[in-house]
Amino acid sequence: MTLAEKVNLTTGTGIFMGPCAGQTGSALRFGIPSLCLHDSPLGVRNSDHNTAFPAGITVGATFDKDLMYERGVGMGEEFRGKGVNVLLGPSVGPMGRKPRGGRNWEGFGADPSLQAIGGAQTIKGIQSRGVIATIKHYIANEQEMHRMSSIVTKGYSSNIDDRTLHELYLWPFAEGVRAGVGSVMAAYNDVNSSACSQNSKLLNEILKDELGFQGFVMTDWLGQYGGVSSALAGLDMAMPGDGAVPLFGDAYWGYELSRSVLNGSVPVSRLNDMVTRIVATWYKFGQDKNYPLPNFSMNTQDAKGPLYPGALFSPSGVVNQYVDVQGDHHVTARAIARDAITLLKNEDNILPLQGNDSLKVFGSDVGGNPGGLNSCNDQGCNKGVLTMGWGSGTSRLPYLVTPQDAIANISSATEFYITDNFPSTVSENYITVEGNPGDRTTAGLKAWHNGDDLVKEAAAKFSQVVVVVHTVGPLIMEEWIDLPSVKAVLVAHLPGQEAGNSLTDILFGAYSPSGHLPYTIPSSESDYPSSVDLISQPFGQIQDTYTEGLYIDYRHFIKANIRPRYPFGHGLSYTTFSFSLPTVTPGTALESAYPPTRPSKGTTPTYANTAPDPSEVAWPKHFDRIWRYLYPYLNNPEGAAKNSSSKYPYPDGYTTEPKPAPRAGGAEGGNPALWDVAFTVSVTVTNTGKRPGRAVAQLYAELPESLGVETPSRQLRQFGKTKTLAPGASETLRLGITRKDLSVWDTVVQDWKAPVNGEGVKIWIGESVLDMHGMCEMGGGCTAI
Repeated sequence: MTLAEKVNLTTGTGIFMGPCAGQTGSALRFGIPSLCLHDSPLGVRNSDHNTAFPAGITVGATFDKDLMYERGVGMGEEFRGKGVNVLLGPSVGPMGRKPRGGRNWEGFGADPSLQAIGGAQTIKGIQSRGVIATIKHYIANEQEMHRMSSIVTKGYSSNIDDRTLHELYLWPFAEGVRAGVGSVMAAYNDVNSSACSQNSKLLNEILKDELGFQGFVMTDWLGQYGGVSSALAGLDMAMPGDGAVPLFGDAYWGYELSRSVLNGSVPVSRLNDMVTRIVATWYKFGQDKNYPLPNFSMNTQDAKGPLYPGALFSPSGVVNQYVDVQGDHHVTARAIARDAITLLKNEDNILPLQGNDSLKVFGSDVGGNPGGLNSCNDQGCNKGVLTMGWGSGTSRLPYLVTPQDAIANISSATEFYITDNFPSTVSENYITVEGNPGDRTTAGLKAWHNGDDLVKEAAAKFSQVVVVVHTVGPLIMEEWIDLPSVKAVLVAHLPGQEAGNSLTDILFGAYSPSGHLPYTIPSSESDYPSSVDLISQPFGQIQDTYTEGLYIDYRHFIKANIRPRYPFGHGLSYTTFSFSLPTVTPGTALESAYPPTRPSKGTTPTYANTAPDPSEVAWPKHFDRIWRYLYPYLNNPEGAAKNSSSKYPYPDGYTTEPKPAPRAGGAEGGNPALWDVAFTVSVTVTNTGKRPGRAVAQLYAELPESLGVETPSRQLRQFGKTKTLAPGASETLRLGITRKDLSVWDTVVQDWKAPVNGEGVKIWIGESVLDMHGMCEMGGGCTAI
């Protein structure tokens, strides 16, 4: 390839310079087109004839690995059908450290294992259809406010110690890399005062060396803060290509990367590595064989429009072909939304309802948006049933079955009172809704629009009240949860287009609820540690120090001995289940505290790495330029070439020679021995009630003091969900526990340390973090609780 072709593949063509959220240049001599990179983690953003799947937090609430995978498959089919090469999802960061965080709803829950399993299953599903998945946001992007730099502020710095980074925030990324994810998106923020997109410790050492990541690293949109620095730190692709100020034709890479390679400040070997990672990933997923080109435009719903909307005097043409990619994915969407619904309370077994019950339904959350379907950009308004948050992580709804529609279809004796009261919502900080710039700032964790008052008023007038909550995360319920009239509470999370059908499936008893909380619901917001509060300041850089360490969400509540209103993992059913005494089967013995020696590094492609001829980035003759479009060409490439007076030393410690292999690495995700199954825990679940239903078994590990460091007393490590069990039926769930599940990160040795033979480890099995049915001590026996 020429220098121009290589640079083309590493740099976006500029914001709004094509149909997708971002697009690279091309290398057409080799059959490589401009690559389309597009949102979102729940469906094709700003498109048509696509499915609006339930959000990640809803998928997490299912605790169902199969549904996690099936949703990924459905999205992969739809993104491929629309001609998208790279799907910008799933999101496993933020972790949910801050309960008010604006994008927690895009991920799978406030636990590293739940995020890891949800992310990995989604990646496998997406990539099974030849679409490249992107795990994001790497790393510690835990609030939206001040994540990016402005004239007066610098993006905040998440200050994290090495052990907390590895055991909590890196955990789902490692599992995503092990699943073979094709790309990683760097976050906007700093980590330990170095921007994620140019942080060599994070990108080169941890991600690429320790975790063995083989794909390419991209920026978040406009999240590149330097040219040479980001290249040397391990960045592979700049999106959407623009520099600090978009739409001016300026860039840190593009033509500037051409200049940097010519003058020697960026080694040719580094550019070759970038391109190899991008092209190899493209080939790996078969995108060189009959892969469709984009047939939609995120910029307009019209059939014709500008081909390059960000350019002045853009040529026009057909931009939307209205390709229907939905298939039967509404079935999966409904199943996820239904199986995520979490029954918190059901006094007097008031649920399920009967079709002939006389019902009065209150709240604007029961209806649609008065302004019409998709009337707000990126769902950035808060009227009607809450199907998703808002921002770049959304999708247009192809249709919406509201609760009003679905309830009316079943119960003709229902009266609807659609008032202006509904649950809380949040999202990304480029949209501000009612004073909430992305995070939940105005009302905190309380319902918006007097939602608490609506429930209290209903409870004062009626003796039997069922509360349905659509929410992005934890919601304080103390004003009404204990009122005698409030008989039942359902959390329906963010259900997508099948909001109404999934709800009535549960309300009227066609299915028993089987969702479980993917976060803790506290009694008071003050129950959280102060270190997880949102931070805002008008000038300078916020220093957000993770003083709570490993203790977020339920880990904190247990350590602080605070009883939450509803614990992590809580969820009731219309039936009852019994759990047998667990049994433990040994697997690969933990004969030593540290894993066996890692495999040696594989061979890497070798190139000449000779300096390119400057003419390779000269403007082609008679070239028809598009204004503001980013090109790799220079006006005077000969003047940029390295000569005897060129002095561009590399940063201290940087070398083009391979560094020693980290002992914790060895394969995608890390040392493969980390995933050796040390023990398998089996438990038989029996439906002891009168209705069919599904049960979830949650496995928590308690590590011994012999490891020499303090650890949370319970850490979710695995879970399993039964099929639908008829009354009296049973199913045995088998949950594997790996070496890594039982390890802590040794900051001195820089490796994972486990108790030899698992001695002293306790394994807890239950239906929530506070509702345990059995405990097994490795080297001892199992007891019922």
